[in-house]
Amino acid sequence: MKTENKFQKLFLSLLFDAIGYVSFIIPGFAEFTDIIWAPASAYLMTKMYKGNKGKIAAAVVFIEEAMPWMDVIPTFTLMWLYTYVFSKKENENTSRTIEV
Repeated sequence: MKTENKFQKLFLSLLFDAIGYVSFIIPGFAEFTDIIWAPASAYLMTKMYKGNKGKIAAAVVFIEEAMPWMDVIPTFTLMWLYTYVFSKKENENTSRTIEV
């Protein structure tokens, strides 16, 4: 994957998590905005991450955004970290094990 695409996804992840936090600015408004943001964020997640990984992340972000007071979890950013930081290390460790 191209480096600029990796950092573009990081920027979008931070932006989408920030949009999820905006609902906390006005008390009582969060529940209304979550009705719209929960399915929208799930859709965006499937577009950013393809395959089963994206589908699972979409389900997680939908539930997280739909549940009251769970909006504080930065799901998009955590998915980016999982994809580009933690999974990369796991793949490298697997490759080394196979080569030996």
